[in-house]
Amino acid sequence: MYKILTLYKMQTLALSEFRASASAMLDLVEQGETVRILRHGKPVADLVPIKPDAPVKIPSWKRTIVPLNYQRADGKTMAQLIIEERESARY
Repeated sequence: MYKILTLYKMQTLALSEFRASASAMLDLVEQGETVRILRHGKPVADLVPIKPDAPVKIPSWKRTIVPLNYQRADGKTMAQLIIEERESARY
């Protein structure tokens, strides 16, 4: 019934601390946490985990067309029927 909001885990540290433990902070980001870097007590950057890429949507006019497989009882293809019709037509 009620949606529970999940709060982001965030580490906040000074730039000098980040320089000293950059690989450990990147490990935290890989685990899904956000790391905020401060310079002189002010936020300068946020390291956030990347979002997975959304699947690329192709417009309908760009999608490949699947050819129609239509089999007649006499075994002739539509191309053969068109050729016969053209040959038998009077001009």
